Amino acid sequence: MITYLLKRLAVAGFLMLLVSALVFLLMRGLPGDPALIALGDSASADAIDAYRNRMGLNDPLIVQYVHWITGILLRWDFGKSVLNEQNVSLMISQRLPNTLTIGIPSIVLGILLGLPIGILSAITRGTWIDQTFTLIVNAFLGTPRFLVAIFGVFILAFKLRLIPLQGYTPPWVDLAAYAHKAIWPVFINSIYIFAVLARYTRSNLLEVMTQDYIRTARANGLSETRVIFRHALKNGLIPVVTIIGLQMPQIIAGAVIIESIFNIPGVGQLVLNGVLNRDYLVVQAAVLVISMATIASNLIVDLTYALIDPRIKRMSW
Repeated sequence: MITYLLKRLAVAGFLMLLVSALVFLLMRGLPGDPALIALGDSASADAIDAYRNRMGLNDPLIVQYVHWITGILLRWDFGKSVLNEQNVSLMISQRLPNTLTIGIPSIVLGILLGLPIGILSAITRGTWIDQTFTLIVNAFLGTPRFLVAIFGVFILAFKLRLIPLQGYTPPWVDLAAYAHKAIWPVFINSIYIFAVLARYTRSNLLEVMTQDYIRTARANGLSETRVIFRHALKNGLIPVVTIIGLQMPQIIAGAVIIESIFNIPGVGQLVLNGVLNRDYLVVQAAVLVISMATIASNLIVDLTYALIDPRIKRMSW
């Protein structure tokens, strides 16, 4: 167990360094001068050059990267915003809770909807129930989330006035206002997770139910309910654990869209504004934090998978 965990941690550390280098190079490759954006078009060449010197933008790329990454590793310091010189760590810490209060309920809702619907669809294969759920799942998988969000705002906000047009209130400030304002963003952010889990659960369960040990259980006189919930689900849901862990990037991608549409001050909105304004350190910090969350979730999934699947346990440990 310890050896397996150390191996996974080593891989996670290497991936983090690789992601940090890639996002650093990608941001430096974007057109536009952040010093010019920060000071405005009327700024003189001397003022722009002085600003670049103060922010370290004139240093060689390798020097900039080493200075940035060592600050993170030694002091957990992501630097200062190129545009307004605010502390990037503080900006992330202020916005991350807002993203989590949308993202975590989205994952939970997606799991609570996706697993039961996938199981029910597999049990009722070929019936109108299965066909209806399959149609809904395919529609959610094929429709961009921003279209569903905009359409829902038009119907629920403009026509029925059941939800606000935009805005956000943290749950620790006003729980009722949070529930009222976050219900639609959470649902929109969960539909992809729900659709993916429902499809994978259905397909895995149908595959398991054709196995010999399932036929043997039925031949021994076990009820269909016991066959499904005692034997089929136990093995049919093992691959679904991996799928759940892989949904973290989808939650982050959805956060960029959802936070922009509903004007939620989260990390997704921060990334979008940082890219548009060439705010290097803000984007680098946000992407790095997002990558940490994604890699951590995958690590948890790997450990969970090894615990619940004896075959993986024997091969890994």
